[in-house]
Amino acid sequence: MEGQTVRRHDPIRFEVVRNALQAAVEESGVALARSAYSTNIKTRLDFSCAIFDKDLKVVVQAFSQPSHLGSLVFAVPSTVGVYGPAELRPGDGILVNDAHMNMSHLNDISLVSPLFYKDRLFGYSANLAHHVDIGGRAPGSIAVTTDIYQEGIILPGVKLVKKGEIDNDIYRLVAANVRGKKEFGGDIRAQVAANKLAQRRIVEIIDKFGVGFVETTIERLYEYTQRRTEAEMAKWPEGVYEAETFLDDDGVTARPIRIPIRLTIKGSHVEFDLTGAEAQRKAPMNSTYAQAYSSVVYSIKALLPSDIPVNHGFYQTVKLIAPKGTVVNCSHPAAVVGGWEVGIKVVEGCFRALAKAMPDRVAAEGKKTILHIAFGGVDPRSNESYVYLETLAGGYGGRPTKDGEDAVQAHHQNTENAPVEEMEIGYPVIIERYELVEDSDGPGEYRGGLGLRRVYRFRDHDATVTFLADTVKIPPHGMLGGMDGRPAEFSVLRNGKNKEILPSKVTFTASSRDSVEIRTPGGGGYGSPLDRDESAVLGDVIQGKISTTRAKDSYGVVIDITTLALDRDATAELRTRMRARGE
Repeated sequence: MEGQTVRRHDPIRFEVVRNALQAAVEESGVALARSAYSTNIKTRLDFSCAIFDKDLKVVVQAFSQPSHLGSLVFAVPSTVGVYGPAELRPGDGILVNDAHMNMSHLNDISLVSPLFYKDRLFGYSANLAHHVDIGGRAPGSIAVTTDIYQEGIILPGVKLVKKGEIDNDIYRLVAANVRGKKEFGGDIRAQVAANKLAQRRIVEIIDKFGVGFVETTIERLYEYTQRRTEAEMAKWPEGVYEAETFLDDDGVTARPIRIPIRLTIKGSHVEFDLTGAEAQRKAPMNSTYAQAYSSVVYSIKALLPSDIPVNHGFYQTVKLIAPKGTVVNCSHPAAVVGGWEVGIKVVEGCFRALAKAMPDRVAAEGKKTILHIAFGGVDPRSNESYVYLETLAGGYGGRPTKDGEDAVQAHHQNTENAPVEEMEIGYPVIIERYELVEDSDGPGEYRGGLGLRRVYRFRDHDATVTFLADTVKIPPHGMLGGMDGRPAEFSVLRNGKNKEILPSKVTFTASSRDSVEIRTPGGGGYGSPLDRDESAVLGDVIQGKISTTRAKDSYGVVIDITTLALDRDATAELRTRMRARGE
């Protein structure tokens, strides 16, 4: 079958190869998760995998993390371009995390491996995984920083894998700079295994169908994807739509960060223009171009039919303008550890612009913060250093026909919530409370989802704790008459007595007598809360999601606090008065 081409009348073989390629990259993602050591990768699934062709165009991607949409698309060409394709041999693997090679923050380490077929370069297998620690100022490698050198070890593209084996000298050099060496080593080996598996599966596909047939199918896949994407975009209302989004502050100063968004829909293409975004800050809240690009393309992908593939053809339809030297396209040596906080704000800003074009297809704002917590110290059970990192869920925004989901890691974040049992077995921490936050919803005809409350206490040792988050000062906004969700709150209860409210970006020490608490934001509401079905309000009260006071004050629904019975006459009267007052 060598050199065989795809015929127009052979859609079945096209679909077989297309799905085989997708299955190969999905299987590599499963292998990475099952082989990894850290909770962040094996359980929370903070990674992505992809296959590229020899021209460095993405063929297929496996999405555990939509935030990696643009990261790998830029990381692989950048890495190969810097290292040089002529220097690569079968069995090699290049390790890279340098944000200023147009990637993301340093915790996101990519492994790029050339894929050869019969001594001919066919393409590349690649994966990106968020490592729990990469060195830097604090456990978890998240902290308030002012340049990238404070954030951890920088890997500009080093050949970690040679002829299929890990170079022990390179590995020991990198591992010496990180905390939690056991997890780091296990996660690196999982990345190596995932790329090897992807390559085996691609070779099996080529063996079966022929290299010419597969290459032609890939080109047709690009054309198919672009054609379908453009056909969908052509249905969208043409025009220019503007919005703006804000971060509370940059972590060093109290000044908010404004990012304007200008969306142009014309014909079958869209363009996002972030011109006017503030100059990069000497603080951690800066994103790379790749992170900003990931955010805008995610907002488009979310509005497309789910069966449209994501590959080079899709990326041809979305353009981003992000001026260099700004918080959405920062220059060296800017700090970038908070870049995904910038990114998720860009996502919400894009949706606010899209809502002006398609209000019936876009949700109100969700928690709009990635919300990292990291902690580490010496485990009293083993006397070994440990480090733990996770992101926390919050409320999704109310939607045109449904309530927002409670306690989810929404949009391009898409990580899973870490189980309490796994945390307490693997780390010297006790989760004292883990529950939804009552009344954190944004009231609306379709209410926003609830945030969650998580309280940590450290067993028999002092821990260094870092929050790197946002949405404390500026809440998730409602839409079309919906009200705002409750913002986040961070605190520590010292010695069980004195509650100290903390900023969203801070590193501090917690003793075994302290309780560290996070309350995550709720989502904004969609539509007027006075239009919410009164039975749905009663259901929320019965489930403990909202109080009877909130039911009355925000929704105009009167419920007997003793019997939890709905008073329909009093509700009708109250809602009439509230509407008359314009509430």
